[in-house]
Amino acid sequence: MSPQELRAGASLAGIFGLRMLGLFLILPVFAVHAPQLAGGDNLTLVGIALGAYGLAQAVLQIPFGMASDRWGRKPLLIAGLAIFAAGSFLAAGAQDIWMTIAGRTLQGAGAISAVVMALAADLTREQHRVKTMAMVGATIGFSFALSLVAAPALYLVIGMGGLFSLTGVLALAAIAVVIWLVPEAPRRVHAAEGAGRGALRKALRDPQLLRLNAGIFVLHSVQMAMFVVLPPLLVAAGLPVQSHWKMYLPVVLASFALMLPLVLHADRRNAGRGVMLGAIALLALAEGGYALSGPRIALHALLLLAFFTAFNVLEALIPSLVSRIAPEHARGTAIGVYNTTQTLGLFVGGLGGGWIAGRYGAAAVFGACAVLALAWLALALGMRPVNRIAAESFTMGTVKGR
Repeated sequence: MSPQELRAGASLAGIFGLRMLGLFLILPVFAVHAPQLAGGDNLTLVGIALGAYGLAQAVLQIPFGMASDRWGRKPLLIAGLAIFAAGSFLAAGAQDIWMTIAGRTLQGAGAISAVVMALAADLTREQHRVKTMAMVGATIGFSFALSLVAAPALYLVIGMGGLFSLTGVLALAAIAVVIWLVPEAPRRVHAAEGAGRGALRKALRDPQLLRLNAGIFVLHSVQMAMFVVLPPLLVAAGLPVQSHWKMYLPVVLASFALMLPLVLHADRRNAGRGVMLGAIALLALAEGGYALSGPRIALHALLLLAFFTAFNVLEALIPSLVSRIAPEHARGTAIGVYNTTQTLGLFVGGLGGGWIAGRYGAAAVFGACAVLALAWLALALGMRPVNRIAAESFTMGTVKGR
Protein backbone atom coordinates (compact mmCIF):
# COMPACT_ATOMS: atom_id res chain seq x y z
CA MET A 1 0.00 0.00 0.00
CA SER A 2 1.16 3.52 -0.81
CA PRO A 3 1.64 6.11 1.96
CA GLN A 4 -1.59 7.84 0.88
CA GLU A 5 -3.52 4.56 0.98
CA LEU A 6 -2.20 3.84 4.45
CA ARG A 7 -3.12 7.37 5.56
CA ALA A 8 -6.59 7.02 4.06
CA GLY A 9 -7.20 3.65 5.71
CA ALA A 10 -5.89 4.73 9.10
CA SER A 11 -7.75 8.07 9.19
CA LEU A 12 -11.06 6.63 8.01
CA ALA A 13 -10.75 3.73 10.42
CA GLY A 14 -10.12 6.33 13.13
CA ILE A 15 -13.31 8.19 12.22
CA PHE A 16 -15.31 5.00 12.26
CA GLY A 17 -13.68 3.95 15.51
CA LEU A 18 -14.40 7.24 17.31
CA ARG A 19 -18.02 7.19 16.23
CA MET A 20 -18.63 3.50 16.89
CA LEU A 21 -16.86 3.63 20.23
CA GLY A 22 -19.25 6.38 21.24
CA LEU A 23 -22.17 4.27 20.09
CA PHE A 24 -21.04 1.00 21.67
CA LEU A 25 -20.16 2.52 25.06
CA ILE A 26 -23.88 2.50 25.80
CA LEU A 27 -24.51 -1.20 25.15
CA PRO A 28 -22.85 -2.93 28.13
CA VAL A 29 -24.54 -0.79 30.79
CA PHE A 30 -27.78 0.64 29.44
CA ALA A 31 -29.93 -2.40 30.24
CA VAL A 32 -28.67 -2.22 33.84
CA HIS A 33 -29.18 1.58 34.03
CA ALA A 34 -32.59 1.75 32.31
CA PRO A 35 -34.75 1.01 35.41
CA GLN A 36 -33.52 4.31 36.86
CA LEU A 37 -35.29 6.18 34.02
CA ALA A 38 -39.02 6.85 33.98
CA GLY A 39 -40.48 4.03 31.86
CA GLY A 40 -37.17 2.19 31.83
CA ASP A 41 -38.58 -0.91 33.51
CA ASN A 42 -40.28 -1.86 30.22
CA LEU A 43 -37.88 -4.17 28.38
CA THR A 44 -39.55 -3.50 25.04
CA LEU A 45 -38.87 0.23 25.43
CA VAL A 46 -35.31 -0.53 26.52
CA GLY A 47 -34.87 -2.54 23.32
CA ILE A 48 -36.32 0.33 21.27
CA ALA A 49 -33.92 2.77 22.94
CA LEU A 50 -30.99 0.55 21.98
CA GLY A 51 -32.28 -0.04 18.47
CA ALA A 52 -33.74 3.40 17.58
CA TYR A 53 -30.32 4.41 16.35
CA GLY A 54 -30.46 1.59 13.81
CA LEU A 55 -33.91 2.54 12.51
CA ALA A 56 -32.84 6.12 11.78
CA GLN A 57 -29.68 4.82 10.12
CA ALA A 58 -31.71 2.41 8.00
CA VAL A 59 -33.86 5.25 6.68
CA LEU A 60 -30.96 7.58 5.88
CA GLN A 61 -28.00 5.42 4.81
CA ILE A 62 -29.06 5.25 1.15
CA PRO A 63 -29.78 9.02 0.88
CA PHE A 64 -26.41 9.79 2.47
CA GLY A 65 -24.63 7.38 0.14
CA MET A 66 -26.36 8.72 -2.98
CA ALA A 67 -25.73 12.32 -1.90
CA SER A 68 -22.04 11.56 -1.45
CA ASP A 69 -21.91 10.15 -5.00
CA ARG A 70 -23.17 13.50 -6.29
CA TRP A 71 -21.72 16.12 -3.92
CA GLY A 72 -18.63 14.54 -2.44
CA ARG A 73 -17.80 12.41 0.58
CA LYS A 74 -16.26 14.89 3.02
CA PRO A 75 -19.20 17.36 3.30
CA LEU A 76 -21.55 14.46 4.07
CA LEU A 77 -19.14 13.07 6.66
CA ILE A 78 -18.97 16.38 8.52
CA ALA A 79 -22.75 16.88 8.46
CA GLY A 80 -23.44 13.35 9.66
CA LEU A 81 -20.98 13.55 12.54
CA ALA A 82 -22.46 16.88 13.67
CA ILE A 83 -25.95 15.35 13.75
CA PHE A 84 -24.66 12.36 15.70
CA ALA A 85 -23.06 14.68 18.25
CA ALA A 86 -26.31 16.63 18.68
CA GLY A 87 -28.20 13.41 19.39
CA SER A 88 -25.60 12.36 21.92
CA PHE A 89 -25.93 15.60 23.89
CA LEU A 90 -29.74 15.34 23.78
CA ALA A 91 -29.64 11.81 25.23
CA ALA A 92 -27.17 12.95 27.89
CA GLY A 93 -29.88 15.08 29.52
CA ALA A 94 -32.65 12.47 29.32
CA GLN A 95 -34.68 11.80 32.47
CA ASP A 96 -37.04 9.24 30.92
CA ILE A 97 -36.88 6.45 28.38
CA TRP A 98 -38.68 8.47 25.70
CA MET A 99 -36.12 11.27 25.70
CA THR A 100 -33.41 8.64 25.47
CA ILE A 101 -35.17 7.14 22.45
CA ALA A 102 -35.33 10.62 20.86
CA GLY A 103 -31.61 11.17 21.43
CA ARG A 104 -30.72 7.76 20.04
CA THR A 105 -32.86 8.42 16.98
CA LEU A 106 -31.08 11.72 16.32
CA GLN A 107 -27.74 9.95 16.75
CA GLY A 108 -28.76 7.53 14.05
CA ALA A 109 -29.74 10.33 11.68
CA GLY A 110 -26.02 10.99 11.17
CA ALA A 111 -25.83 8.05 8.76
CA ILE A 112 -22.23 8.20 7.53
CA SER A 113 -21.24 4.53 7.44
CA ALA A 114 -21.79 4.18 3.69
CA VAL A 115 -19.92 7.42 3.03
CA VAL A 116 -16.89 6.28 5.04
CA MET A 117 -16.72 2.95 3.25
CA ALA A 118 -17.22 4.55 -0.19
CA LEU A 119 -14.45 7.06 0.48
CA ALA A 120 -12.15 4.27 1.66
CA ALA A 121 -12.76 2.48 -1.62
CA ASP A 122 -12.26 5.71 -3.61
CA LEU A 123 -8.82 6.23 -2.06
CA THR A 124 -7.39 2.72 -2.54
CA ARG A 125 -6.49 0.54 -5.49
CA GLU A 126 -8.38 -2.66 -6.18
CA GLN A 127 -5.54 -4.94 -5.03
CA HIS A 128 -5.36 -3.21 -1.63
CA ARG A 129 -9.06 -2.65 -1.01
CA VAL A 130 -9.54 -5.77 1.09
CA LYS A 131 -6.82 -4.55 3.46
CA THR A 132 -8.35 -1.08 3.69
CA MET A 133 -11.86 -2.36 4.28
CA ALA A 134 -10.50 -4.82 6.81
CA MET A 135 -8.91 -1.89 8.66
CA VAL A 136 -12.27 -0.10 8.77
CA GLY A 137 -14.24 -3.23 9.56
CA ALA A 138 -11.83 -4.41 12.24
CA THR A 139 -12.11 -1.00 13.88
CA ILE A 140 -15.81 -1.68 14.45
CA GLY A 141 -14.96 -4.90 16.23
CA PHE A 142 -12.19 -3.24 18.21
CA SER A 143 -14.45 -0.35 19.25
CA PHE A 144 -17.12 -2.81 20.32
CA ALA A 145 -14.61 -4.77 22.33
CA LEU A 146 -13.06 -1.69 23.94
CA SER A 147 -16.48 -0.38 24.90
CA LEU A 148 -17.27 -3.62 26.73
CA VAL A 149 -14.13 -3.21 28.80
CA ALA A 150 -14.31 0.56 29.38
CA ALA A 151 -18.04 1.21 29.72
CA PRO A 152 -18.65 -0.38 33.14
CA ALA A 153 -15.78 1.57 34.72
CA LEU A 154 -16.74 4.83 33.02
CA TYR A 155 -20.38 4.37 34.01
CA LEU A 156 -19.42 4.22 37.68
CA VAL A 157 -17.42 7.45 37.36
CA ILE A 158 -19.46 9.66 35.00
CA GLY A 159 -22.85 7.94 34.82
CA MET A 160 -25.05 7.39 31.78
CA GLY A 161 -25.32 11.11 31.04
CA GLY A 162 -21.55 11.33 31.03
CA LEU A 163 -21.28 8.39 28.64
CA PHE A 164 -23.66 10.04 26.19
CA SER A 165 -21.75 13.33 26.49
CA LEU A 166 -18.52 11.45 25.78
CA THR A 167 -20.05 10.03 22.59
CA GLY A 168 -20.77 13.59 21.44
CA VAL A 169 -17.20 14.71 22.16
CA LEU A 170 -15.82 11.72 20.23
CA ALA A 171 -18.00 12.63 17.24
CA LEU A 172 -16.66 16.19 17.28
CA ALA A 173 -13.12 14.80 17.40
CA ALA A 174 -13.95 12.71 14.34
CA ILE A 175 -14.94 15.89 12.47
CA ALA A 176 -11.44 17.23 13.10
CA VAL A 177 -9.99 14.03 11.65
CA VAL A 178 -12.11 14.46 8.50
CA ILE A 179 -10.99 18.04 7.99
CA TRP A 180 -7.26 17.69 8.66
CA LEU A 181 -6.24 14.06 8.16
CA VAL A 182 -8.43 12.37 5.53
CA PRO A 183 -7.02 12.76 1.97
CA GLU A 184 -9.16 14.31 -0.72
CA ALA A 185 -10.95 11.79 -2.92
CA PRO A 186 -10.16 11.76 -6.67
CA ARG A 187 -12.69 13.50 -8.89
CA ARG A 188 -15.35 11.04 -10.05
CA VAL A 189 -16.21 12.02 -13.60
CA HIS A 190 -19.19 9.70 -13.84
CA ALA A 191 -20.58 10.31 -10.38
CA ALA A 192 -23.75 12.03 -11.57
CA GLU A 193 -24.49 9.28 -14.08
CA GLY A 194 -23.80 6.54 -11.54
CA ALA A 195 -25.98 7.87 -8.74
CA GLY A 196 -29.68 7.38 -9.12
CA ARG A 197 -32.42 4.87 -9.60
CA GLY A 198 -30.50 2.61 -11.98
CA ALA A 199 -27.64 2.08 -9.58
CA LEU A 200 -30.06 1.63 -6.69
CA ARG A 201 -32.01 -1.03 -8.58
CA LYS A 202 -28.84 -2.94 -9.35
CA ALA A 203 -27.67 -2.73 -5.74
CA LEU A 204 -31.02 -4.06 -4.54
CA ARG A 205 -31.21 -6.91 -7.04
CA ASP A 206 -27.66 -8.24 -7.26
CA PRO A 207 -27.71 -11.74 -5.69
CA GLN A 208 -24.17 -11.53 -4.31
CA LEU A 209 -24.91 -8.25 -2.56
CA LEU A 210 -28.28 -9.54 -1.35
CA ARG A 211 -26.54 -12.38 0.50
CA LEU A 212 -24.06 -10.00 2.11
CA ASN A 213 -26.79 -7.51 3.01
CA ALA A 214 -28.90 -10.23 4.60
CA GLY A 215 -25.85 -11.41 6.51
CA ILE A 216 -24.95 -8.07 8.02
CA PHE A 217 -28.61 -7.63 9.02
CA VAL A 218 -28.46 -10.91 10.93
CA LEU A 219 -25.08 -10.13 12.52
CA HIS A 220 -26.22 -6.81 13.98
CA SER A 221 -29.63 -8.13 14.97
CA VAL A 222 -27.88 -10.84 16.96
CA GLN A 223 -25.43 -8.35 18.47
CA MET A 224 -28.13 -5.96 19.68
CA ALA A 225 -30.55 -8.65 20.90
CA MET A 226 -27.75 -10.37 22.80
CA PHE A 227 -26.81 -7.23 24.71
CA VAL A 228 -30.37 -6.60 25.79
CA VAL A 229 -30.04 -9.65 28.05
CA LEU A 230 -26.33 -10.42 28.51
CA PRO A 231 -25.28 -7.72 31.05
CA PRO A 232 -28.03 -8.66 33.55
CA LEU A 233 -27.11 -12.35 33.06
CA LEU A 234 -23.51 -11.64 34.02
CA VAL A 235 -24.71 -9.79 37.12
CA ALA A 236 -26.95 -12.74 38.01
CA ALA A 237 -24.00 -15.10 37.56
CA GLY A 238 -22.14 -13.23 40.30
CA LEU A 239 -20.16 -10.70 38.25
CA PRO A 240 -21.12 -7.11 39.22
CA VAL A 241 -21.15 -4.40 36.55
CA GLN A 242 -17.90 -2.85 37.73
CA SER A 243 -16.17 -6.22 37.27
CA HIS A 244 -17.46 -7.01 33.77
CA TRP A 245 -14.15 -5.86 32.31
CA LYS A 246 -12.52 -8.88 33.96
CA MET A 247 -14.63 -11.04 31.64
CA TYR A 248 -14.49 -8.88 28.53
CA LEU A 249 -10.82 -7.88 28.41
CA PRO A 250 -9.17 -11.34 28.18
CA VAL A 251 -11.93 -12.63 25.92
CA VAL A 252 -11.64 -9.66 23.56
CA LEU A 253 -7.85 -9.86 23.35
CA ALA A 254 -8.00 -13.57 22.63
CA SER A 255 -10.68 -13.05 19.95
CA PHE A 256 -8.50 -10.53 18.10
CA ALA A 257 -5.56 -12.91 18.23
CA LEU A 258 -7.78 -15.55 16.60
CA MET A 259 -9.35 -13.12 14.12
CA LEU A 260 -6.20 -11.67 12.53
CA PRO A 261 -4.80 -14.83 10.89
CA LEU A 262 -8.24 -15.70 9.53
CA VAL A 263 -8.70 -12.29 7.88
CA LEU A 264 -5.16 -12.34 6.48
CA HIS A 265 -5.75 -15.83 5.09
CA ALA A 266 -8.97 -14.65 3.42
CA ASP A 267 -7.09 -11.74 1.83
CA ARG A 268 -4.00 -13.58 0.62
CA ARG A 269 -5.71 -16.75 -0.59
CA ASN A 270 -8.92 -15.16 -1.91
CA ALA A 271 -10.69 -17.39 0.61
CA GLY A 272 -13.25 -14.87 1.79
CA ARG A 273 -16.22 -17.15 1.19
CA GLY A 274 -14.79 -20.07 3.18
CA VAL A 275 -13.70 -17.93 6.11
CA MET A 276 -17.08 -16.22 6.14
CA LEU A 277 -18.96 -19.53 6.24
CA GLY A 278 -16.81 -20.76 9.12
CA ALA A 279 -17.40 -17.57 11.10
CA ILE A 280 -21.17 -17.78 10.57
CA ALA A 281 -21.18 -21.37 11.82
CA LEU A 282 -19.19 -20.28 14.89
CA LEU A 283 -21.71 -17.50 15.55
CA ALA A 284 -24.59 -19.99 15.43
CA LEU A 285 -22.71 -22.30 17.77
CA ALA A 286 -22.10 -19.51 20.30
CA GLU A 287 -25.75 -18.42 20.34
CA GLY A 288 -27.01 -21.99 20.55
CA GLY A 289 -24.63 -22.63 23.44
CA TYR A 290 -25.97 -19.61 25.29
CA ALA A 291 -29.55 -20.80 24.78
CA LEU A 292 -28.70 -24.10 26.48
CA SER A 293 -26.13 -22.98 29.05
CA GLY A 294 -26.36 -22.27 32.74
CA PRO A 295 -25.02 -19.35 34.76
CA ARG A 296 -21.41 -20.54 35.12
CA ILE A 297 -18.82 -17.80 34.56
CA ALA A 298 -16.35 -20.09 32.78
CA LEU A 299 -18.99 -21.06 30.23
CA HIS A 300 -19.86 -17.39 29.69
CA ALA A 301 -16.21 -16.72 28.90
CA LEU A 302 -15.96 -19.59 26.39
CA LEU A 303 -19.16 -18.62 24.57
CA LEU A 304 -18.21 -14.94 24.50
CA LEU A 305 -14.86 -15.88 22.96
CA ALA A 306 -16.65 -17.75 20.19
CA PHE A 307 -19.06 -14.85 19.64
CA PHE A 308 -16.37 -12.15 19.53
CA THR A 309 -14.13 -14.16 17.21
CA ALA A 310 -16.98 -14.68 14.76
CA PHE A 311 -18.20 -11.08 15.07
CA ASN A 312 -14.74 -9.57 14.49
CA VAL A 313 -14.02 -11.77 11.48
CA LEU A 314 -17.35 -10.96 9.85
CA GLU A 315 -17.10 -7.22 10.58
CA ALA A 316 -13.68 -7.12 8.92
CA LEU A 317 -14.52 -9.38 5.98
CA ILE A 318 -18.02 -8.48 4.78
CA PRO A 319 -17.39 -4.77 4.00
CA SER A 320 -14.37 -5.68 1.88
CA LEU A 321 -16.50 -8.12 -0.13
CA VAL A 322 -19.20 -5.49 -0.69
CA SER A 323 -16.67 -2.90 -1.85
CA ARG A 324 -15.22 -5.33 -4.40
CA ILE A 325 -18.62 -6.09 -5.91
CA ALA A 326 -19.93 -2.50 -5.91
CA PRO A 327 -18.98 -0.45 -9.03
CA GLU A 328 -16.93 2.72 -8.63
CA HIS A 329 -19.50 5.10 -10.11
CA ALA A 330 -22.24 3.95 -7.70
CA ARG A 331 -20.22 2.72 -4.76
CA GLY A 332 -21.85 5.11 -2.29
CA THR A 333 -25.30 3.91 -3.36
CA ALA A 334 -24.45 0.19 -3.13
CA ILE A 335 -22.71 0.55 0.20
CA GLY A 336 -25.62 2.69 1.38
CA VAL A 337 -27.94 -0.27 0.78
CA TYR A 338 -25.53 -2.52 2.69
CA ASN A 339 -25.37 -0.14 5.64
CA THR A 340 -29.14 0.29 5.62
CA THR A 341 -29.58 -3.42 6.21
CA GLN A 342 -26.81 -3.33 8.81
CA THR A 343 -28.42 -0.60 10.87
CA LEU A 344 -31.93 -1.95 10.36
CA GLY A 345 -30.56 -5.06 12.04
CA LEU A 346 -29.61 -2.94 15.05
CA PHE A 347 -33.19 -1.73 15.37
CA VAL A 348 -34.82 -5.11 14.80
CA GLY A 349 -32.37 -6.79 17.18
CA GLY A 350 -33.01 -4.26 19.94
CA LEU A 351 -36.77 -4.32 19.53
CA GLY A 352 -37.03 -8.08 19.00
CA GLY A 353 -34.59 -8.91 21.77
CA GLY A 354 -36.46 -6.75 24.27
CA TRP A 355 -39.84 -8.15 23.24
CA ILE A 356 -38.72 -11.80 23.38
CA ALA A 357 -36.89 -11.30 26.68
CA GLY A 358 -39.90 -9.67 28.29
CA ARG A 359 -42.19 -12.56 27.35
CA TYR A 360 -40.07 -15.68 27.11
CA GLY A 361 -36.77 -14.96 28.88
CA ALA A 362 -33.11 -14.68 27.93
CA ALA A 363 -32.75 -18.27 26.68
CA ALA A 364 -35.40 -17.62 24.03
CA VAL A 365 -33.45 -14.57 22.82
CA PHE A 366 -30.31 -16.64 22.31
CA GLY A 367 -32.33 -19.41 20.65
CA ALA A 368 -33.81 -16.93 18.17
CA CYS A 369 -30.31 -15.60 17.46
CA ALA A 370 -29.06 -19.12 16.76
CA VAL A 371 -31.90 -19.75 14.31
CA LEU A 372 -31.12 -16.47 12.49
CA ALA A 373 -27.45 -17.42 12.22
CA LEU A 374 -28.30 -20.84 10.80
CA ALA A 375 -30.64 -19.27 8.23
CA TRP A 376 -27.81 -16.93 7.21
CA LEU A 377 -25.43 -19.88 6.87
CA ALA A 378 -27.87 -21.65 4.54
CA LEU A 379 -28.19 -18.51 2.41
CA ALA A 380 -24.44 -17.87 2.30
CA LEU A 381 -23.72 -21.40 1.03
CA GLY A 382 -24.96 -20.30 -2.40
CA MET A 383 -22.51 -17.41 -2.64
CA ARG A 384 -19.81 -17.54 -5.32
CA PRO A 385 -16.20 -16.43 -4.74
CA VAL A 386 -15.88 -12.68 -5.20
CA ASN A 387 -13.39 -11.38 -7.74
CA ARG A 388 -12.82 -8.46 -10.06
CA ILE A 389 -14.92 -10.01 -12.82
CA ALA A 390 -17.94 -10.02 -10.51
CA ALA A 391 -17.52 -6.32 -9.84
CA GLU A 392 -17.20 -5.48 -13.54
CA SER A 393 -20.27 -7.58 -14.34
CA PHE A 394 -22.28 -5.71 -11.72
CA THR A 395 -21.41 -2.46 -13.46
CA MET A 396 -23.11 -3.86 -16.58
CA GLY A 397 -26.08 -5.07 -14.56
CA THR A 398 -25.32 -8.78 -14.39
CA VAL A 399 -23.09 -10.90 -12.23
CA LYS A 400 -21.15 -13.65 -13.97
CA GLY A 401 -22.81 -16.96 -13.44
CA ARG A 402 -26.18 -15.50 -12.43
